[in-house]
Amino acid sequence: MLDGVRLAVTTLTVLPLRAGRVDRSTAAVAMSVAPVVGALLGLALAGLHAGLRAAGSPELVAAGLTVAAGALLTRGLHLDGLADTVDALGSYRSGPAALEIMKKPDIGPFGVVALCATVLVQSAALTAAGPWAVVTAWAAGRLAVSVACRRGVPPARPDGLGAMVASTVPFTALAAGAAFVGGVALAAVPGRPWQGPAAVALSLFAVVLILRHAVRRFGGITGDVLGAAVELAVTLTLVVVTLS
Repeated sequence: MLDGVRLAVTTLTVLPLRAGRVDRSTAAVAMSVAPVVGALLGLALAGLHAGLRAAGSPELVAAGLTVAAGALLTRGLHLDGLADTVDALGSYRSGPAALEIMKKPDIGPFGVVALCATVLVQSAALTAAGPWAVVTAWAAGRLAVSVACRRGVPPARPDGLGAMVASTVPFTALAAGAAFVGGVALAAVPGRPWQGPAAVALSLFAVVLILRHAVRRFGGITGDVLGAAVELAVTLTLVVVTLS
């Protein structure tokens, strides 16, 4: 259990914890507790955002710095995964040819547009988001990891992060993670407790759709697909919780 928590923290954040045992059993724990790590990351970002606003920072500046801090605290891995996944999907290639595009170090036009749009939308939404909306969005993003790693979703490659974590999360752990994020989401929109859980549900529905497409095009999930799922869930959750 402890090794799994360490793996979750070191995989999903920049915190330099001492490495423990790394195998599929620890990966199952790590991917199961990912929503909790996301909520803690969201708390840190919500605190930063509130602190910047209290210091007199303009709303858009505070929001942009918060999004940038989120990327720094995760090494930018999820944004990188988003760009690589969108480039591969935009190529209209399948199987090994698409996976080869994802491995290239450069970013194509589809990836650039996806990155710019994601950062822009997240920053704009944060100007209208309260602290619990931030926590909810980042927790939902990591719940997307649990969804992507649930039993029955295959890896696209025989090696790499996707192969280690694919099909490791049992339904009971996924249900527990969803209940946790749903509980947090009740406080996302003051006066409308239904809106936060609805935002999480909608974001996860979109994640399931993109996962089905990834399995059809790539043969399964990769680490890049996990990153794309994270950013998609965070962005959609922020958009829905800020609707008035």
